[in-house]
Amino acid sequence: MISLTVNGQVRQVDAEPGKPLLWVLREDLNIVGPKFGCGVAACGACTVHVDGAAVRSCSFPLSEAAGKTVVTIEGLPENGRLHAVQRAWIENQVPQCGYCQPGFIMAAAALLAANAKPSDSEIDAVLSNICRCGTYSAIRRAVHRAAAILGGAP
Repeated sequence: MISLTVNGQVRQVDAEPGKPLLWVLREDLNIVGPKFGCGVAACGACTVHVDGAAVRSCSFPLSEAAGKTVVTIEGLPENGRLHAVQRAWIENQVPQCGYCQPGFIMAAAALLAANAKPSDSEIDAVLSNICRCGTYSAIRRAVHRAAAILGGAP
């Protein structure tokens, strides 16, 4: 059994230590926000936070998550209120198909936790996720809006 905290709850998982965290979340814990896209940590659809850092869960072994705190898109809201990044995504109507958006939102939330006011080039460098619909300009606008929300701007 491997113990980890997922979205605020301590969970015990009976799975192989090398099993990717993505599949532990989806198959063993029924947390389906993180998506499978590529399986090689290239697309970012599976992005979650592990101890506050954005990681690609499709290539992150369960053993590395042992004893750590994992947050998925389902655990991002605080006190029943959507996270600023989620609110900004809605305001800016970012998603088209939406498949990649949980990963982008998680990556953006981690970026803003580390850099309260990123430039477009910093956003592009950190949000290396792939969106087949090409919503990158809307994503940049939403990250700037979330930064404003977090900074107290209306």
